[in-house]
Formats: sequence, structure tokens, C-alpha cells
Amino acid sequence: MALKILEDCIICGKCEPICPTEAIFLGEDIYEIDADKCVECIGYFDEPQCHAVCPVDVIIRIENDTD
Repeated sequence: MALKILEDCIICGKCEPICPTEAIFLGEDIYEIDADKCVECIGYFDEPQCHAVCPVDVIIRIENDTD
């Protein structure tokens, strides 16, 4: 599993600095999450911190495709 930021992201920047694995980065249009780095904050926090601070609730769980 990993997290994904939907295209409704308002680019507020609250998620990027709190990511413990530095999986969040500013993409071409919105912030994005590197699924290979995202651990959903397991081992760091009780819940994904990006999801907790997102003011517009656009961060969702996705299946991690590693094929």
C-alpha cells in the first residue's frame, strides 16, 4: 500500500516537510508521493501525517504496483 495525492491538491506545502521518508515532492502540477518510498508513516507515527495535515483531504490509499 501507499498513498497518492489527487489532482485537487491546492499545493499548500503542508505535507512535504512532515514526511519521514521524504516520499513527497513537488511534481509538475501538484505534490506527488513516490510509492516506492511511502511507508504510510508505519514505524514513525500512528497515522499517515500527510493525510492528517491535508486541508482539502486529497490524499488516498492506493495499491502499490511493483510489477
